[in-house]
Amino acid sequence: MEENLRFAMAWWHNLCATGVDMFGAGTADKTFHAEPGTMEHAKAKVDAGIEFMQKLGIKYYCFHDADIVPEDPVDINETNRRLEEITDYLLEQTKGTGIKALWTTANMFSNPRFMNGAGSSNSADVFCFAAAQAKKGIELAVKLGAQGYVFWGGREGYETLLNTDMKLEQDNVAQLFRMARDYGRKIGFTGDFYIEPKPKEPMKHQYDFDAATAIGFLRKYGLDKDFRMNIEANHATLAGHTFQHELRVSAVNDMMGSVDANQGDLLLGWDTDQFPSNVYDTTMAMYEILKAGGLRGGLNFDAKNRRPSNTPEDMFVAFIVGMDTFALGLIKAAALIEDGRIDSFVKERYASYETGIGKEIREGTATLESCAAHAAALKAPADPGSGQQEYLEGVVNNVLFASSC
Repeated sequence: MEENLRFAMAWWHNLCATGVDMFGAGTADKTFHAEPGTMEHAKAKVDAGIEFMQKLGIKYYCFHDADIVPEDPVDINETNRRLEEITDYLLEQTKGTGIKALWTTANMFSNPRFMNGAGSSNSADVFCFAAAQAKKGIELAVKLGAQGYVFWGGREGYETLLNTDMKLEQDNVAQLFRMARDYGRKIGFTGDFYIEPKPKEPMKHQYDFDAATAIGFLRKYGLDKDFRMNIEANHATLAGHTFQHELRVSAVNDMMGSVDANQGDLLLGWDTDQFPSNVYDTTMAMYEILKAGGLRGGLNFDAKNRRPSNTPEDMFVAFIVGMDTFALGLIKAAALIEDGRIDSFVKERYASYETGIGKEIREGTATLESCAAHAAALKAPADPGSGQQEYLEGVVNNVLFASSC
């Protein structure tokens, strides 16, 4: 179970988010007895985060550069100095704990300089700042022993085509990825680079809309050997997909990497980043993960407490609910596989491709002429058979809820 459930704490939500939204101020105290915006506060968050992870048995964390230190408003060199200082402190404080980074990333969407994108910016100067942040982020990944580096293209997209050179922007995003890959391999980063698809918010049209779009982008630019998907459940919802769908698309393309474990609200049209509590969703997610041979990365709780849940106790309860929901999902997913009825049904449903013309189609030896001749000999095709969706949904219910006796 531990191997399949490598849980991680998202620094930004758990140690930084206070419940601020567009309608109101924060409700949770995340000062940790230090002045926000100072290096003392940055170190206090490290101490609080380590204590939190140790009490819950969590062994991994994930962060953006801007989560762990206050960004200097005028000098990126000072920001980089602070990043070195805080990661030195992080290594010191985690020594002997078994706690380490799952993946790192750079915040290339919050600062006003990224209002038109980062790698996709119309400004070459801004592109270079994005490259500088990626460079430092990859260096920190190596320093902290992280097994992944993530690109989330929150601003890599456009609002209107009237002012957009789409080809130039996408070419430049790919160039940033190439630079990051080449530099990472040069300095000894052996982990995976991840793309985290999201269809919208904050940009109206984002270039990494969903897993299929991101995979097509990577293959077009020859980046598919080093990059994999970091799939977030809530982003799948926004793309009009299920969490299971995005995982399956990643798996069948050999690009399943890591997971941001949360859930969205189907009644709301934005990224709510709720802690996962839906056992159906986690069961089908872990079903896909197990069938794909497991995750190379882990399960990062990119999730935040609801705004009224503003106490330290609420932070612990939320993680416990999320971890228990995925643990139960893992148990039930393994039971579904062991039960065998779903696999047997799918195998039988496509049995016509195991022999005769079906086998020739799969092996690539059939031609349009041979398929047409087969159809002519049949005169009319046989009934393709019922999909029995309701039966299979009943199987899932049976495995989830039937008593052991």
